[in-house]
Amino acid sequence: MTASSPAGPTGVTRVVCEQLVPRVGDPAYNKALAKDAVRRALADRADVVVLPELTTSGYVFTSPEEARHTAIAAADPFFGDLAALLSGTHTVVTLGFCEDGGDTLYNSAAVVDASGVRAVYRKTHLWDRETLFFTPGDQAPPVVDTAHGRIGVLLCYDLEFPEMPRRLALAGADLIAVPTNWPLTDVPAGERPAEIIQAQAAARANGVYIACADRGGTERGQEWTQGTAVVNQYGWLTAAVTGPEQRIVADLFLHLARDKALSPHNDLLGDRRTDIYAQESPLL
Repeated sequence: MTASSPAGPTGVTRVVCEQLVPRVGDPAYNKALAKDAVRRALADRADVVVLPELTTSGYVFTSPEEARHTAIAAADPFFGDLAALLSGTHTVVTLGFCEDGGDTLYNSAAVVDASGVRAVYRKTHLWDRETLFFTPGDQAPPVVDTAHGRIGVLLCYDLEFPEMPRRLALAGADLIAVPTNWPLTDVPAGERPAEIIQAQAAARANGVYIACADRGGTERGQEWTQGTAVVNQYGWLTAAVTGPEQRIVADLFLHLARDKALSPHNDLLGDRRTDIYAQESPLL
């Protein structure tokens, strides 16, 4: 659902991101894990909940058959269970799942509230061995208009492509929810993981809040960055996982993302020169 309302909330939105440890190939366990996380978030009075990429399935598959075993459709009772948990609230949950698309599988994210599944986004940019199991999505990421603001959705590697958060910002997103599984890589001493730097840059370049929920634990030898973080519209970290605590809570004023003024004479989106961007750069 594309955002349409010109007004928006002016109060505080509480965002909870939890770094879960799913079991690869065990959808029953993982669905229960996700529902428990939502219950914890509701106990914290969460307005927006973000859980990791492929929460319901795990990530490091050994075969297409194993991936297929974990796949569910948007009509799966699991999403009805989530909606029931959210009954009587305006809380919105975004999480990743292995989507059964019939003849093909997708690495997808669902946006769920008390009314059910509001949107499903199929990951556009597949990372590494994901290409062995999934088909890339061919639709633009959605922006869902909620009681708390306009929520856009990306998945993990999508955030590395500046066109993706920019498109969501142009569509009116206040917050971009990013379920992710960031594989651990070497980080120079004193530096943040590059994925978090990328999220900060995307937030700053587009004047939007970004909430990333990463993986915890180790899966079939694969370690994770454990980079769960919330970034404000200026590109600064509002909250991040820094120790054994696997969840973060951030109180945000999402309506502030709608003001793109950088100075009395500058507007972050209005200053774009699309007439120049469309030109081919000369090779001199």
